[in-house]
Amino acid sequence: MNKSKDFLRRIVEEDLKSGKYQEVVTRFPPEPNGFPHIGHAKSITINFGIAKDYQGHCNLRMDDTNPTTEDTKYVEALKDAVQWLGFEWDEQVHFTSDYFPKLHDYAVELIKMGKAYVDSLTEEEIREYRGTVTEAGKRSKYGQRTVQENLDLFERMKNGEFKDGEHVLRAKIDMSSANMKMRDPLLYRIRHAHHFRAGDAWSIYPMYDFAHCLSDYIEGVSHSICTLEFENNRDIYDWVLDTLGLVTPRPYQHEFARLGINYTVMSKRKLLELVEGGVVSGWDDPRLPTIAGYKRRGYTPESILNFCDGIGIAKANSMVDVAQLEFAIRDDLNPKVPRVMCVLNPLKITIENYEGVEEIDAPYYPHDVPKEGSRKLPFSKEIYIDQNDFDENPPKGYFRLTPLQPVRLKYAYIITCKEVIKDTNGNVVEIKAEYHADSKSGSDTSGIKVKSAIQWVEATQAKSVEVRVYDRLFKNEAPQGVEDINPNSLKIIKNALIEPAVITQRPDVRFQFEREGYFYADPVDYTDENPVFNKIVGLKESSSKKKKAPQKTPKSEPKKVQIDGEVVAMSEEEQVLFDKYTNELKLNFEVANTLARDKKLSDFYEEALLTLNSPVNIANIVTNDVARALKQKETSELKFSAKQIAELIKMVDDELISSKIAKQVFEEMSKSGENPTQIVEAKGLVQISDPDVILPIIDEIIAKNPDNVEKFRAGNRKLLGFFVGQVLKATKGKGNPKVVNELVSRELQ
Repeated sequence: MNKSKDFLRRIVEEDLKSGKYQEVVTRFPPEPNGFPHIGHAKSITINFGIAKDYQGHCNLRMDDTNPTTEDTKYVEALKDAVQWLGFEWDEQVHFTSDYFPKLHDYAVELIKMGKAYVDSLTEEEIREYRGTVTEAGKRSKYGQRTVQENLDLFERMKNGEFKDGEHVLRAKIDMSSANMKMRDPLLYRIRHAHHFRAGDAWSIYPMYDFAHCLSDYIEGVSHSICTLEFENNRDIYDWVLDTLGLVTPRPYQHEFARLGINYTVMSKRKLLELVEGGVVSGWDDPRLPTIAGYKRRGYTPESILNFCDGIGIAKANSMVDVAQLEFAIRDDLNPKVPRVMCVLNPLKITIENYEGVEEIDAPYYPHDVPKEGSRKLPFSKEIYIDQNDFDENPPKGYFRLTPLQPVRLKYAYIITCKEVIKDTNGNVVEIKAEYHADSKSGSDTSGIKVKSAIQWVEATQAKSVEVRVYDRLFKNEAPQGVEDINPNSLKIIKNALIEPAVITQRPDVRFQFEREGYFYADPVDYTDENPVFNKIVGLKESSSKKKKAPQKTPKSEPKKVQIDGEVVAMSEEEQVLFDKYTNELKLNFEVANTLARDKKLSDFYEEALLTLNSPVNIANIVTNDVARALKQKETSELKFSAKQIAELIKMVDDELISSKIAKQVFEEMSKSGENPTQIVEAKGLVQISDPDVILPIIDEIIAKNPDNVEKFRAGNRKLLGFFVGQVLKATKGKGNPKVVNELVSRELQ
């Protein structure tokens, strides 16, 4: 088996080895009250993947116990998500509602055992009676009802004689339990609502904690795998099964860390607000983190599966950078999709010295992807280039077309600007140019040196298309809701121009628009009359998404700092710290200012420095990551210490781990308090710097790519990035980039 043995698979293997179970049976049990999102994809891959790995089976079960929020359309969306990801459930789809009669019988059995009672407290009273973390709760006076009274009331609840909320059925466990979930949890509540499958047959519906474990038992589930928020519910899970004597064989619950992604919300309630509030176009809006949204945007099942596999299965919650998901789709599409040319913002070029029409042969896979395929590009005297590829007053380092600088039309000729045509407002509307007949790509004898090649389309045969350019839906890294919506998350370009070969293809295909990104023919709105393409992802992370380095301020002006438009002077003590941080420790202005003005931060920073003399790296993690934690807590309440932060940074300084991995380790430290070295060792996060380990990988990749090696040695130095990327991918991101770069450069010489 190729998969690494995560802790869940180790549990499964031990259970099979000991004979605890003869067959592995898992289940994916979503509530059909919304469309599944990327977090569900992780659960799907775990449950179905484990069942497949151990020749078992996985049930798809709809947890349909709340008739007020559930709907058939959500059932269909969940089924579609599982199938789209490439999994099949065992036999038919299961529904908790199929077990309602049996669940009712189990509830009656608990009542007869004196282990459940009908409570008539109000919701507020139940909450008040439950107590607090430090104070025991007290049982309702209705807990003294006789078995016969409880049976009678429960039957009348089932028959619809009472209003919603008038009574509930509760387990009789322990009102002083340290686990507050065990303080007489609710088992059934009254709901006078039409159920999308059961109709109006029931007036009472089971609570999750009661229905879930019993549904698992009824289906013969061996391993009930769920996310960490249900960890405390495990005691109820066990209590119900043990109390009812359902023990041989019986399922056991195991928890894993749920998926969190920055710039994303996963709450189905918040997603529903976005859909119903018209903020997005529907559950399949390509900006949403729903499976339907990713599918419509153009993500592939393979990219989602690779992403889920890459982030692994952990025991502690952490935040994953959305860039990892974007990398997964780029990595999947790069070797698969053809490269074509699309001009998003057309600017007309008239080549005055060209006559006639010709066809230029252009490869679909021109660079480092050894894949065959080409198309014919029509070429004439009228073409369009992108407006960004011409600049009348270019900045330094601009290598495209200017009044004084020629440029190559990709696969075609070099052109030179002769005249700039403007409208009455001074906007450039057309360029008069000339081409160099002896400069055709592949047979250039012109001797003209150009530094870039730009995309273009022929004017008469280009097809007008609508292009939808998507950005992240939220502007904040940790969004709360609608208030954090990015107003520029969708830009619609109505009259982009695309080469004709693209339109001859069937929809449901993906392309790389050269220099623009990866695009997908929209499966809903695409028609022959109005082709629509969705931007899946850019070729690399946009510079606008990267944090800008703070501007340095002259050392002659440190005593006053601009804060929210107001200049506020530092205190004497703050100024001393500021001078020390900037002059002695060489911290940049913004970091020094943040530390000097916040006593909690500066005290923490100074304590960490006593353990490790790495002032810049420690300052960066303190002012960014530690500062976020201290916004809500006092230093004494943190689960990690300054000494542990220093230990984490020492691993970065020693190149045992990368800065990116350090952030992941910090997130786990902040939740568990575990030592950073132990986290790194347990998760196998140590950076690979040993040449003896890296060199065989490099040799293998070089051997697999002889054409690219030849191109590199012939002068295509850009391919260095390709080889380095392949090595880092082979090491699952653990290769030391600096070492990898040096070794690859050496081996390619």
